[in-house]
Amino acid sequence: MNRPLPLKKILEALLFTMAEPVPIKILVKAFEPPLSRREIEEALLELKKDYLLENRAFELVEVANGYQFRSKPDYAPWIKRLVSLRAPRLSRSAMETLSIIAYKQPITRVEIEQIRGVDSSSVLKTLLDRRMIRILGHKDAPGHPLVYGTSKQFLEVFGLKSLSHLPPIEDIEENGSPAGEENPHPEMADPLDTTVEA
Repeated sequence: MNRPLPLKKILEALLFTMAEPVPIKILVKAFEPPLSRREIEEALLELKKDYLLENRAFELVEVANGYQFRSKPDYAPWIKRLVSLRAPRLSRSAMETLSIIAYKQPITRVEIEQIRGVDSSSVLKTLLDRRMIRILGHKDAPGHPLVYGTSKQFLEVFGLKSLSHLPPIEDIEENGSPAGEENPHPEMADPLDTTVEA
């Protein structure tokens, strides 16, 4: 008779096979009969502690309402060099627009342009193509303009568990620069190394 595998080992295998963060409600469905949310959470906590004790180059983190293995920040310089060979980063104008959307969502293109002072159509297309933002619907206003908000991809890229984990906007207003100046939102610096203009 086969010896049953430890729950945390099964979860480890599941998370390693997935490219995106996996919510607990999805992990629960991998078991038959289903396990409780508490059982999954306890096993994930044990797994997280294991990696901390082993001092590995990666760790188990909770991000974008799910769990994912990620390399530790100490190894960022080497990862950036490798990633920069294949993945361009967002331009300063795209980062500025993304910051506005993150803090003001839901927001329309006209409202974004009132803050930035320039046309933002091409920037919004770039952010949509990169799946950093999404269309939330239409505003109940003349013309029924599209309303934009950030996406799950946005949370993953910036390592945020949820939008509630964004730096307080008051801190950015005090420590950052106004829109249009250099690096308006330093807390949301792009993690990649090469630029594509938007």
